[in-house]
Order: sequence, then C-alpha cells, then structure tokens
Amino acid sequence: MTEQTERSLAEQPPDTERLPDTERLPDTERLPDTERLPDTERLPPAAPGEAAERGGGAGHTPGPATGEATTDVPVLPHATPPPLTAPRPLGEPRTWPRDFTHRLTAPLPGVRALARIAREGKLRPPPETLAEIQQLPFAPGPMPAADTTTLAVTWAGHASWIIRIGGLTVLTDPVWSRKILGTPARVTPVGVRWEDLPPVDAVVISHNHYDHLDAPTLKRLPRHTPLLLPAGLAPWARRRGFTRVTDLDWWEAVELPAPGGPVRLDFVPAHHWSKRTLTDTCRSLWGGWLLTAPDGRRIHFAGDTGYGHWFEEIGRRYPGIDLALLPIGAYDPRWMLRPVHTDPEEAVRACQDLGARALAPMHWSTFLLSGEPPLEPLHRVRAAWAATGRPRADLWDLPVGASRVLAAH
Repeated sequence: MTEQTERSLAEQPPDTERLPDTERLPDTERLPDTERLPDTERLPPAAPGEAAERGGGAGHTPGPATGEATTDVPVLPHATPPPLTAPRPLGEPRTWPRDFTHRLTAPLPGVRALARIAREGKLRPPPETLAEIQQLPFAPGPMPAADTTTLAVTWAGHASWIIRIGGLTVLTDPVWSRKILGTPARVTPVGVRWEDLPPVDAVVISHNHYDHLDAPTLKRLPRHTPLLLPAGLAPWARRRGFTRVTDLDWWEAVELPAPGGPVRLDFVPAHHWSKRTLTDTCRSLWGGWLLTAPDGRRIHFAGDTGYGHWFEEIGRRYPGIDLALLPIGAYDPRWMLRPVHTDPEEAVRACQDLGARALAPMHWSTFLLSGEPPLEPLHRVRAAWAATGRPRADLWDLPVGASRVLAAH
C-alpha cells in the first residue's frame, strides 16, 4: 500500500478539506465521468435474498454501502464445502454494483487517523535501521526449465511472481517499475529482467493500489494478453487497449486452455480495500487468486490482505493447497495497518488456516511502505514458523529473484 493510497484511506472529505490540485492524481489515472457506467446500468443495492447471487460469498452478510464493517455469519469448520462454481466465459461483459463497500471487513480509517499518522510520521523505517537494506536477500538466477507438468514460482519482488503452471506463464500483480506513485524507489532490483521473461500467457491482479496495479508495467505487454481482474476493473484495462479482459467476483473462476490441460483460476476474498483516485473508494473489488494445475496441485496468491476469517473459509472450499504466497511486510504501525496487512506471525497463522503445506513470504524487501526495519519481517516469519514445529523446508523464504519447483503429488 503506497503513501498515496494511505493518504487517501478516508472517503473524500468536504470541498473545504480536499487536497489542493497540485497534490491530486494526474488526470490520466482518473475515471472520466463519460467513461463511468450510467446509473441506469448499475445494479441497485442487493436485497437480503440477493446477496449470494451477487457474489457476497458464503458466510457473508452484506451491509449498507457506507464503508461500515459487515457482520459475517460464522462458518462451521466441519461443514461440507460447497461445490466449486462452473468457470465463467473469458472476456464476459459484466455489470457490477456501484461500489463494494459492503465487502469491507473493517472500517476505513477516517481523517483523525490520517492526521495521527501524519503527526507521528511512522510510515518509514527508523533511520538507524536503513543500513539493513544492504543485507536484503537478492539472488537472481535462471528460472527453472518448465514443461506441461511443472509447477514453479519465481519471486520478482513485492507481490510479483512468475508462476509456471500447466505449460503456462502467469504473472501476479506485476510491478517492474523502479518507482511507483507516492513511494520511495524500490530498494532491491526486480528479480527477473523483463527481457528474460518467457512469453506471458496471463496476468492476475489482486486490487487496484499502485503497488499492485502498475500501469507502466502492463503497458509492456501485448494488448491481447489475458488480464484476470477483480470485479469492476475491466473498464480500466479496456481503456488501455487490452482486448482479453475478464473481471470476477469472489468465488468465481475461469479456465485457461493450456498445453498440459485447463488451468483453473478462482478469485477469492481478502481483507483489504481498493482506491486509485480521490473519488473511487471501493468502486472495484479486491481479493486473491487460487491457481489449480491440471493435476490438482494448488497455489494460493493472497495479494494484499489483513488477517481474518476468510483464510479458513478459503481452505475449506479449496482443500489441499500446496503453496501459499502470503504478505509479511508493511505492517507497522499495527493500530492502522492491522486490518489490511498481515504481519509475519499472522501470515504463518493464515497458512495454517488455509491448510497449505508450504508458505512463500512476499510483500517485503522491495518497497519500504511502513515503519518496521527492513529485515524484521524475515526474522519474525522464521521465528513464527519455527514455533509451529513444521518442517523448515516448507518455509520458502526466497531471496528476490529466486525460484522453487513444487514437487508433484
């Protein structure tokens, strides 16, 4: 989460409190009124009986679209998981609600919280810890050879992974830019040079914050590259010339044809939010992705998320997750960031809730987005993993640029 998006956590204040024009986002990233769906094409607020049909998710009771947290119905851990939904057509035109504030699991901070964080100035590591940047793990190497049976991951940094699955190459939240809006430049280089990437068969995006949806990186891709997006983001991609765009609600899925057989990608919930301009808070959805190989092996890419009940529900619906790609950084100060960013101990707990065999930490060691010392996430996740007694080999604490191949069942 960038400094720009953190400054914009609250809903748009009254006109007298708005940011001056010099601090607003460039017009190229705003959503012109002429490109928004007219009110006649937007869905009205869901009636109580319509929540499941609209994709509210099992165990989720939508609240009013006011930014208030919702009350979630507990799910019994022994309950039989519902059958997976049938894959939706790729590129399907969709009509979505005006916003997704009823999906928030915690209220967004208001003006007082933003004033406090500005006053305390704790969104950067203490100066005396910056020498740790030189010790951040960076070990780029050749990506493993991949065929139709290979399931491998390569960490490019932050939340950007190169996933080889079923003979496809899938990028997650690709950010190859040296700097993103409102954030200091990356402290480690990208783990894989763009020119060294194999042809990209698809891209999955978790949400629209600038450190996860990077327009300059996406512009490097052929416009026919399939983009898989959260609900409400398809217009953003189509305006930039992409022709194979699919946006999904929670618990929906698509299948990509692949040399080794169809690869299934499910969009799953996360404890987060969305905002890209001063006027689009929660106008698009946020979440993670579940990638299932033709032979049934599964990877969970969490995107950006706080800790909460969704991990247990994802594990219930998708048993047998082999690898969880979970964020461990950008968590300090906890009073502000706990609802939207897991700390290392919460990431380990989330891995257990998911029932995942292995954990690969991410969302650290790339951009300094918050107040913890640069190396602290690594030390804490190793200690938390050791405390569980689980095999050390199942903690994939990779350096930026490193790869790992997931063994077949």
